[in-house]
Amino acid sequence: MTDTRAGSARPGGGASADAADMAGDRVFAALASPVRREVLRLLCEEGPQPVQRIAGRFDMARPSLSEHLRVLREAGLVSERKVGRQRLYRLEAVPLHEVREWLNPFERFWREKLTGLRDLLDDLDES
Repeated sequence: MTDTRAGSARPGGGASADAADMAGDRVFAALASPVRREVLRLLCEEGPQPVQRIAGRFDMARPSLSEHLRVLREAGLVSERKVGRQRLYRLEAVPLHEVREWLNPFERFWREKLTGLRDLLDDLDES
């Protein structure tokens, strides 16, 4: 999940690292849409849903929602299963865990910086 522009390749990367980066790019692109984030929230809170029920929660044309679901499916964030005549969508958590793992170093970095700032401000207050 790194920047794939020229000169920004991950050290020690290879074909498998490139594939992981492309998968990560698809996840971040999918998460960029408020509609897709809301679909994920719905599936997280209410469990697997038929496409008709998901569509009922959004004020948009069915083809537009289908496109959002396709993006989520291609990113691995949802799975689709046909049950009778319905298509049931379910949240897939693994890509979200991977995003969290990727974000962890940044969270630690900012936590350390903010702790240092708090300590500095406390020292200034005591002076």
